[in-house]
Amino acid sequence: MSKNTGSVPATRATIKDVASAAKTGKTSISRYLNGEQHLLSDALKARIERAISLLNYQPSQMARSLKSGQTRLIGLIIADITNPYSVQVMRGVEEACREQGLTLLVCNTNNELHQEQHYLQLMSSYRVDGIVVNAVGMREDAISTLQQAAMPMVLIDRKVAHFSCDMVGLDNAKATTEVTHHLLEQGFEAVLFLSEPITVNTRFDRLHTFLKCMQRHADKTAEQAEVLLTDSVELERVLREFVARHPYKRKAVISVNGALTLLIAKAMSRIGLEWGKDIGLVGFDDLEWAELAGVGITTLRQPTYQMGRTALGQLVERIQGNNAPIREHTFSGELVIRGSTRTL
Repeated sequence: MSKNTGSVPATRATIKDVASAAKTGKTSISRYLNGEQHLLSDALKARIERAISLLNYQPSQMARSLKSGQTRLIGLIIADITNPYSVQVMRGVEEACREQGLTLLVCNTNNELHQEQHYLQLMSSYRVDGIVVNAVGMREDAISTLQQAAMPMVLIDRKVAHFSCDMVGLDNAKATTEVTHHLLEQGFEAVLFLSEPITVNTRFDRLHTFLKCMQRHADKTAEQAEVLLTDSVELERVLREFVARHPYKRKAVISVNGALTLLIAKAMSRIGLEWGKDIGLVGFDDLEWAELAGVGITTLRQPTYQMGRTALGQLVERIQGNNAPIREHTFSGELVIRGSTRTL
């Protein structure tokens, strides 16, 4: 008969095992684990520490959450994890979570509405303490579910119609005004505002402000166009037609975000347009490559990392019971001027 020499998996230590090894009761162990160590003698704390180390005891987070009513879990739903804007927001949220002993669960919707709805429901079922959301566009049924669950939430860079919620983001009116005035001061006479489909308030606010600014200058031409991110042919056509309509004017393009700015820069190169020489170019979001792209591309830099930290801070306040009126925390952007919009 062969002998089984395989190792037997170690049994996970329980709080009862720790109490036995420390020669004390379970109540003392609970006090030690729950931050009430001031109620214990130094000798008893030392015995508990030795017992925990010897047994490699790991408290059950699920059991602790059931007792406290909080899971210490924070959900983060972002629209596009490949977007540098989202990455910096995530960094800010994650670091703030670590500082407060919270665990972050990240879900990427890939700009798909049905994925956003799925993750919102999933976060609710996991009983996270709160959610930070960079929304694609929540529908009424998802909003109703969240309102009934009374789950604390903070939106980043978005507002949702008929949904009262704290929001952290850019002061879009101020930032767009600064961008538009910069182009006018540089002598650009025809300006095209390029955006993905206007499905979120951020794009609408920037477009609306741009048009208002241009309306004050009767001698300037303002145009707008919506393009699909994946439709490079459409983008090239829009740029060609814009240039053809204004053969004798200094022309410039404003891009609604960093992802689109990159596509516009590539499209310009393909059709033989040189930004900073043939046409001006400025985009929201300051991505690393903008500084390296030839003469450099002028951008509107957002404090995205700080936005993430601020959103988590506001969320924690709500989790802790702060019932103050809904807040909108807006940041000022910074215009980073490079060769793509400087006067020739």
